[in-house]
Amino acid sequence: MPMIETINLTKKYGDLIALNNLNLQIDEGACCGFIGPNGAGKTTTIKILATLLKPTWGEARIDGKTVGYQNPLIRPVIGFVPDFMGAYDDMLVNEYLQFFAACYGIHGDKRERAIRDVLDLTDLNYKADAEVNGLSRGMQQRLSVARVLLHDPKVLLMDEPASGLDPRARIEMRELLKELRRMGKTIIISSHILHELADICNMVAIIERGELIYAGAVRDIMQKVGSGTVVQIAVEDRHAEAAALLGAVKGVAKAIIVERDGLKPRIDVVLDAAAPVAVSDLPARLITAGFRLVSMIEEPINLETAFMRLTKGMVA
Repeated sequence: MPMIETINLTKKYGDLIALNNLNLQIDEGACCGFIGPNGAGKTTTIKILATLLKPTWGEARIDGKTVGYQNPLIRPVIGFVPDFMGAYDDMLVNEYLQFFAACYGIHGDKRERAIRDVLDLTDLNYKADAEVNGLSRGMQQRLSVARVLLHDPKVLLMDEPASGLDPRARIEMRELLKELRRMGKTIIISSHILHELADICNMVAIIERGELIYAGAVRDIMQKVGSGTVVQIAVEDRHAEAAALLGAVKGVAKAIIVERDGLKPRIDVVLDAAAPVAVSDLPARLITAGFRLVSMIEEPINLETAFMRLTKGMVA
């Protein structure tokens, strides 16, 4: 039985369909990178799983329990980390954790042990007597993780945990997430920092316009995307003609014009996986036909590549 499951999960706001029949399964102990453009439905999905929103129809289940019908049984199992946390003025880190431990029904020596353990895990021991609102953004995010770990939940729902963090804080957050995965937590992380997700997660789910377009193991999506190399080519002018010429070359699956803000269009040439043309043959064809080549880059195969190609419809 999956630890997290959605079945035809749909959320509408008037005529706007934020989620459209989302079917997703995440096994116990998995770490899932939940990615998609802004407004794709990531936060809506996570808030439904966190029992903060009701679906219009369909079901969401956590540990076999149905959201909306068994919320009191689900909430002790989950920890929700939003992209922004708030605290009362002048509240200290220790007071903040004491408050939430009381909310979770943790008392006495057990509470003190739990606070000590989460401060150790998030490396915030030395900030126990600091004001929460005086912490850096990175420390506040780690404190938010510490808060949801107080009751030792099975599932962590994390909405952009690295949003707004500087490079050092992102590295610290990434290492913390790796440790949580080693502890056996089931984690779903929405994020825009795709190269870091590949280092943390063992599966990804890609959502666009409320619809799931891919869900599976990271290694599988890399194989799927890597089946056809992409070469990014820029020419001085006559972009449509250049794309037509390249698209007609034997060994090229398709040539797509990509518009770029403030820059001339680029042509993404997808090579046929079965019998690709030699990459060096492409500029020769263009130059022979009188085109002025500006640049040519063979696109690396990584999670960002996968996201861009899947959301452009470049991978079947």
